[in-house]
Amino acid sequence: MTSLRAGAYAAGLARRQRARLVCVYVERLSAMYGAAAGAGRAPSPSRTHALDLIAADLRQRAQEYAAAVGVQLTFVVARGDPYIELRRVADEVRADAVIVGASTKAGHRWWVAGDPVVKAGRWPVTVVP
Repeated sequence: MTSLRAGAYAAGLARRQRARLVCVYVERLSAMYGAAAGAGRAPSPSRTHALDLIAADLRQRAQEYAAAVGVQLTFVVARGDPYIELRRVADEVRADAVIVGASTKAGHRWWVAGDPVVKAGRWPVTVVP
């Protein structure tokens, strides 16, 4: 999973620079949720529970790894559009850099080169394969 490699890269960078690491997990809501939300429906409790379990597992893994390498970690969970949420969190914490994993989905190769986070130009962005 490229996001785990990106996390390891970012942790190493934070350790070498004696910096705080902010790990952001964005739960992308499906297009169907957006339509349902417009109709006043929320995601099902089972879907919400599954997303919460994934976030809790990732938080625990990230905290264990950060402790092992000696890095101060803040773990943030957000729901919505990854671009919007990454920008929001990076602005809030006044990030010096943004490290992301490259997409492994077949149709997403173009997205990395045209990635809005890269084009935002607010921070250096490293894409980890």
